Amino acid sequence: MVITQKSTKKTTNEKKTSTLNLIDEKKQQQASLPVVSIIMGSDSDLDIMREASQILNDFDVQHEIKIISAHRTPALMYDFAQNAGVRGIKVIIAGAGGSAHLPGMVASLTPLPVIGVPIRSLSSINGMDSLLSIVQMPPGVPVATMAINGAKNAGIFACSILATNSKELSLKIIHYKKQMGENVMLKNEKLKDAQ
Repeated sequence: MVITQKSTKKTTNEKKTSTLNLIDEKKQQQASLPVVSIIMGSDSDLDIMREASQILNDFDVQHEIKIISAHRTPALMYDFAQNAGVRGIKVIIAGAGGSAHLPGMVASLTPLPVIGVPIRSLSSINGMDSLLSIVQMPPGVPVATMAINGAKNAGIFACSILATNSKELSLKIIHYKKQMGENVMLKNEKLKDAQ
């Protein structure tokens, strides 16, 4: 009887350990899943959109990068926008040049926040057409629009959105902004020395 009790306790402990391992594995899997999706209409936009990716890397935010064209792959765009939230995506950064319909179309298909990056491309009028296409959304379908080629700010803004639910990320942003201020002060000191 004593042996059976010990055996039962061992089995219970094994079950508890097994359950804990499963929970840990699930947390690890969730931690490695992307929470931000960076999308763009063409690989020619990649040089600009990499700046958003770099910021997300700096802040240790898991993300993915995809090429999705509103005009050439509308079915793919529809599927992506409809299922992004289900996959665990919290914020979408969409870059587009020319007529730049991608951010607005994605925003019309998802409840997730969409950050638009107008891109100065060969097919754009110095980026102004892209900027106006993204910023002039109708009421009810907002897109947070960055400056032309402003992918870096898009990355920071995505982090700020996520930081509303993460103290750790919030502290990183505070530190980042403090560093920017310190850099300005250093430049001021160098300027004094140069005079």
